[in-house]
Amino acid sequence: MKRIEIYDTTLRDGSQGEGVNFSLQDKLLITKRLDELGVDFIEGGYPLSNPKDYEYFREVRKLSLKHAQVAAFGMTRRKNCLPEDDTCIKALLESEAPVVTIVGKTWDMHVREVLSVSLDENLAMIRDSVGHCKSKGRRVVYDAEHFFDGYRANPEYAISTLRAAWQAGAETLVLCDTNGGTLPTQIAERVRAVRQAIPEANVGIHCHNDCELAVANTLVAVAEGAMQVQGTINGIGERCGNVDLISVVANLAIKMQGYEVLRKESLPHLTSLSRYVYELANMNFRNGQPFVGNSAFAHKGGMHAHGVAKLASSYEHIDPAIVGNQRRILISELSGQSNILAKTTKYAIANDKETLVKLRQAVEERENEGYEYEAAEASFDLLTKKTLGIYRPKFERLAYHVNVEVDREGRVLSEATVKVRVEGEADVQHTVAEGDGPVDALNKALRKALRQSYPKLDEMELADYKVRVVNSKAATAARVRVVIESRDKDDMWGTVGVSENIIEASWLALVDSIEHKLFKNEQAK
Repeated sequence: MKRIEIYDTTLRDGSQGEGVNFSLQDKLLITKRLDELGVDFIEGGYPLSNPKDYEYFREVRKLSLKHAQVAAFGMTRRKNCLPEDDTCIKALLESEAPVVTIVGKTWDMHVREVLSVSLDENLAMIRDSVGHCKSKGRRVVYDAEHFFDGYRANPEYAISTLRAAWQAGAETLVLCDTNGGTLPTQIAERVRAVRQAIPEANVGIHCHNDCELAVANTLVAVAEGAMQVQGTINGIGERCGNVDLISVVANLAIKMQGYEVLRKESLPHLTSLSRYVYELANMNFRNGQPFVGNSAFAHKGGMHAHGVAKLASSYEHIDPAIVGNQRRILISELSGQSNILAKTTKYAIANDKETLVKLRQAVEERENEGYEYEAAEASFDLLTKKTLGIYRPKFERLAYHVNVEVDREGRVLSEATVKVRVEGEADVQHTVAEGDGPVDALNKALRKALRQSYPKLDEMELADYKVRVVNSKAATAARVRVVIESRDKDDMWGTVGVSENIIEASWLALVDSIEHKLFKNEQAK
């Protein structure tokens, strides 16, 4: 089995996609999730690009990653500048990332017209940058920008840029189809040419999807000997996006023979990973996405539904459970149980078919209302408790009220009033709090009501808050889905609420988040 390294650039290249914006917390959460699945390299960003990327490299050091290596991305040194004096190179080394990825110019037109340097100076910039980072104990990946266009224009020079990086100490030479316009036959030809010219080098591939060929181009490159694949989860990225690592991993692990990727047990988690990233990016799922989309194994009536009912493989290229997805018969929707079983292991209900059916039906009903649980596993756990009849609320919600007003100076003031009864207590807690917004005010008022009985709530904080319209065609009467990310000193969790009223949806997600914390503390005793 040949090991193919998976290099994820969702946090950098992916964030350049239109409408994609990850918070620092999002980036750290995605890093943990990718590490758990066995991704080899996680590119965190360019430390000089913005304060968020700078902070990421400080905060990621606090994570106990089990497998992945974090990479900092940057450019070759500037012209007429020593690498040790270059601000970009300094920032890469100061990030303390164990891997440094240097991008350099391959296309002679870019060298002359964009960098405005001689071809020889560009080679020196590549050598100096790679060599300096290598001398400081970093693993260096070299990204050959516009390699395939550069090779078409001037093959000898394109190869010479790769040779300069390899001789300076780069451990992998990544061939980039930066404009996304190369065909599979051309990818194959040029990967072969590189392997013949520098046979001792490790070759990687980085494809963009402007011709809808990124996955095909990547698989062809691997077949020709590429040992590292760079891409993003769900193919997000600039213009038409990057290669979708979900599809690449699934094809290499299932369809192509002789390749090993991620961890063996990771494949059933591909669907949940895909949806998790969509939720954190506040993007809608792509229903027709291969392998993991809602429609990837959906069958609508007639011959297909009849065939699948008799023999699933008659209209499905793989068992959807292999990638954590499920079959859907759209006339009478039937959901698989693999995801539910995976998330309810601690309740030992694998052999309780009646309970599994009840839980599956509860999930389907809630999803029909607009709920999604891929990024809200704490809410799913509470739903499971309620379905099993073991849910005992830690407090009773009696009433809440939110008031928002604008004073004479134009300041927006938010105030929330909450009434609850704590479990086992006769008195009603009636509290008021102000906040930076209605959700913050609700959060403070509810905590104020519960703090005396549950002092460990002070360990918990809200990390992120996202809103999405579920049925936009309903205009101002549309339902909204609110997802809240919370954390304490040990853990992070997500909760979800859905309502036509954004305050009510927020309240539902907030209550779930606090209840999850209280149940968690109880189990830890």
